[in-house]
Amino acid sequence: MLALNWPAGDARPASVGQQPQGLFQQASSPQFAICGRVRRTCVVDGDTFWLDGTKIRIADIDTPEIGQPRCDYEYELGMRATRRLVDLLNAGPFELLTIGNRDEDQYGRKLRVVTRNGRSLGDQLVREGLARTWTGRREPWC
Repeated sequence: MLALNWPAGDARPASVGQQPQGLFQQASSPQFAICGRVRRTCVVDGDTFWLDGTKIRIADIDTPEIGQPRCDYEYELGMRATRRLVDLLNAGPFELLTIGNRDEDQYGRKLRVVTRNGRSLGDQLVREGLARTWTGRREPWC
């Protein structure tokens, strides 16, 4: 069950699929794991996850690739970011917010900022050295 708890400010509440995704209540928060073959609610990598069958790209960060890394360092850091995102998403209620007027990227992923208590989980990954703030283009990790 979702509670619609929309924050004030520039960010707008997100729509994922047909239902708005607001604050997930602790008792009904989805449980995430690293994605396998079935992708319904799971983490793909440090900046992409599935929620109830909808693929979401965290809009405010970039993390190292694990699917096609360019070096061992990128893969290792990407796996750390992936595991950390699983932990962060499973830590309790969170909100998905849109920024600006872009709803999706060129791959059809919903672009969202993930927040908890008004703080970006992406910013937390940046502070921990597992991500970079998104600048509009990919930079090499190697």
